[in-house]
Amino acid sequence: MSSLTMTHAPKGLEGVVATTSKICYIDGDNGVLAYGGIDIHELAEKSTFEETCYLLWHGRLPNASELKEVREKLASERQLDPAIIQFIRELPKDAIPMDALRTAVSALGLYDRDRARNDHGANVAKAIRLTSQISMIVAAFDRIRKGKNVVQPDPALSHAANFLLLLTGEKPSATAERALDIALILHADHELNASTFAARVTGATLSDIYSATVSAIGALKGPLHGGANEAVVHMLLATNSTEEAVSKVKSDLANKVKVPGFGHRVYRVFDPRAIHLKKLSEELSKRTGNEPLYEKSTQVEQMVKQEKNLNANVDFYSASAYYSLGIPIDLFTPIFAVSRISGWTAHILEQYHNNRLIRPRAEYTGAPDGQSWTPIEARRPAESTR
Repeated sequence: MSSLTMTHAPKGLEGVVATTSKICYIDGDNGVLAYGGIDIHELAEKSTFEETCYLLWHGRLPNASELKEVREKLASERQLDPAIIQFIRELPKDAIPMDALRTAVSALGLYDRDRARNDHGANVAKAIRLTSQISMIVAAFDRIRKGKNVVQPDPALSHAANFLLLLTGEKPSATAERALDIALILHADHELNASTFAARVTGATLSDIYSATVSAIGALKGPLHGGANEAVVHMLLATNSTEEAVSKVKSDLANKVKVPGFGHRVYRVFDPRAIHLKKLSEELSKRTGNEPLYEKSTQVEQMVKQEKNLNANVDFYSASAYYSLGIPIDLFTPIFAVSRISGWTAHILEQYHNNRLIRPRAEYTGAPDGQSWTPIEARRPAESTR
């Protein structure tokens, strides 16, 4: 038995610093989130998703020519190999969209023209491709499962506008485009969340960027991570009035049932992203006639704050915002990936740049040292642990 001495391991690695990074800064005590040193509030108000992608990948804001170049590269890579489209057509029509995305991204790596390369230049190019093509996969799967034609992108449109075009077949309004653009910025990165950490662990083995992204998608699918926004809108739609929604959630809290969309592992105060998503939800609900859903959201938020002193997180108002944009509920988590691919790839690139295999240890809590092997006929049945 190893003589390695360990302190008691915190459950879920809470509070453990696993690496250094220049990509994202969070101050959970004061509700601060910044990419590359720039506060999320400034980015949400002044930036675009394309500019934010450049900031995450390169650690600084682009100049005019650099921004033009990254937009052009994203547009030029907004195409899927016909084999991928055919692959999506052959997926079960009732497949969970996150499962379809995970599987299609794995296949995507087979058709990358730089698949044999793992140098920095090739990986930056792959990051751009992944960012463009993940949005196409999500939209294509939704249309194919509904028996609709796959829509071709418009190189003149932004990333957010193109996604809505590919999803609905219609050029979005300026309001819808800007709302989704802001949502993509807000979801682009969040330090070492579960999916990003999964991506870095895979990248640290020097596996390819597609494999690392598939790891991230698998982690994001879980309801304790990206899947929470779907649970929020189902919770809100399950009641017929604001009063009923508040009563239902109050009952859940009293019975210690976890209410999705509240609390956060890092933030001890408000989630800064929720501030902007709440504004977007309000504006979009007024434009689309979904004011009752927004009213439910605000009253539930107020009651949970009063009862449990829990703040709404990024999932709570993104749910009603996406719903008002007309996005199918089971695409809420895939849209999270449409944005977060920018942060995932930034972290994978950073991991490659200063790599060391990620190999933590576990605190052993099993049978004591000195156990002996016994013949099978001498072994007693195990006692139930229930």
